[in-house]
Amino acid sequence: MNIKITARKFKAHDTLKEFITSEVSSLEKFSDNILDLDVILSYQNSKDSIKKAEIVLQVPGQTLTATENSDDFKKSVSAAVEKLTRQLNKVKTKKIVRAKQ
Repeated sequence: MNIKITARKFKAHDTLKEFITSEVSSLEKFSDNILDLDVILSYQNSKDSIKKAEIVLQVPGQTLTATENSDDFKKSVSAAVEKLTRQLNKVKTKKIVRAKQ
């Protein structure tokens, strides 16, 4: 699995990159077929300072995406990983159902 982390309009710290890598690597237990994974971090300069994490996951034949906004990048990444976990489980379930037919 290739992990690419992109930070828009700022430089991400190494601790944040390590956190993202550890969170995203947990997705491997749901699917062995993950080809590429792109994490895009962006920051909106408003008075609320909303931090957005977008994860784009490539599996054979499909592209799964999850986007989450919060006040902290770690919260955003964790919530997006949870969304992708649900999506991977749904894809896996569909494959099992189709194989039985």
